[in-house]
Amino acid sequence: MFKDSTILVTGGTGSFGHAFVRQALDNTELRKIIIYSRDEMKQWDMAKAFNNDPRIRFFIGDVRDKDRLYRAMDGVDYVVHAAAMKIVPSAEYNPFECIKTNIDGAMHVIDAAIDRKVKRVVALSTDKASSPANLYGATKLASDKLFVSGNAYSGANGTRFSVVRYGNVMCSRGSVIPFFQKQAELGELPITDPRMTRFMITLNQSVEAVWNAFDDMVGGEIYIRKIPSMTIGDIAKAVAPQAKHNIVGIRPGEKLHEQMISVEDSYSTFEYAQYYKILPAIHDWSMDPARIKEGQKVPEGFEYTSDSNTDWMDVEALQFWLYGNTLKHAA
Repeated sequence: MFKDSTILVTGGTGSFGHAFVRQALDNTELRKIIIYSRDEMKQWDMAKAFNNDPRIRFFIGDVRDKDRLYRAMDGVDYVVHAAAMKIVPSAEYNPFECIKTNIDGAMHVIDAAIDRKVKRVVALSTDKASSPANLYGATKLASDKLFVSGNAYSGANGTRFSVVRYGNVMCSRGSVIPFFQKQAELGELPITDPRMTRFMITLNQSVEAVWNAFDDMVGGEIYIRKIPSMTIGDIAKAVAPQAKHNIVGIRPGEKLHEQMISVEDSYSTFEYAQYYKILPAIHDWSMDPARIKEGQKVPEGFEYTSDSNTDWMDVEALQFWLYGNTLKHAA
């Protein structure tokens, strides 16, 4: 699919972008991969990290700037939309800015992709978009709806759009594990609530979910990979077994438990070996055999939540993962 093609990644200098670019360069015969982001220093550092590989191009720009996106998408075949404001408290205190990036930016990506005749777009989402309790989640839910509807907007033979939704990316920039690792030096970890649960996914798994979406999509699907849950208390024990826990309470906009599929979504959700797929309720797409494929309908009332998950990661499993990945990064 990707042979001699050009891929553009918005917000591509983050943890996901680094992992995605590495897999793309190692496993595909693409012609070019464009990193579209607004931070020149992160682009400079990324270029050095990849030894100035000539297949990687860097494009300074913001998803808020539609004209710049039009320019960047000239000749692009596939887009991964990873750019977003993601920090929950930052979104709560800067709502206008969050809306400009996460909602207006999504519309700009959709318009530019259609007009530039991009083949397929996969947008990254979050568990916080399901029954959102904070502005970040609400903007990502709106973004998800926009990308799903973009398939009708683009027409029968136009750009195809789908969404990949997942939870806490282990050791990604801004996630809780690096924060705990830094705080452990002080001998005390601030814990919101030891009962709090979160979905756990590795960077490689998040990238694989995007490749799967590109390969499987007809348009309008929301893909949710099956991943384990873990309590915040157990994450803290795994990262810093000797550190004391200081209970600080849930921050503005946070949930005690996360959700990736709501009861309302269950009516159009199908299960597969490694993931779930929420099909669009609009245009009868949820009954389309081409989108359903070999999927099995989930029961009415089904929910996929971090506290009711049947798959759990324990302290020892996370410590083993951390040990292996620390060795990798040190090599």
